Amino acid sequence: MAEVAKPAELAKRGGCWFRRGEWELHLGVERDFVAARKAHPGVVVDDLDALARRLGAAARPVTWDGDFPGHRRFYSQDDHGNRLEFLEPIRDEEPVKDEEPVKDEEPIKD
Repeated sequence: MAEVAKPAELAKRGGCWFRRGEWELHLGVERDFVAARKAHPGVVVDDLDALARRLGAAARPVTWDGDFPGHRRFYSQDDHGNRLEFLEPIRDEEPVKDEEPVKDEEPIKD
């Protein structure tokens, strides 16, 4: 996402806007802000493992969670304690993170 200029009147209020394609993300500023413990954005990505490595290299937390059917995902957080979810749909050819691929069993002999 690229940062976009806010209209002059709205820019006086602080915060920033980002856009990619038809999506915009508007971030504001609050006095006495306290990060929510559960509310969070969920961001679908194309290469979850690469993002996890990049965040880990930047000393950001990466907490894997396998409880969302059909997706691999992890949580992280920004410098203000905001929870961030990153997820990627599971493709048929991918094993689920932290699970061993199923091995073909040998046929039973009589």
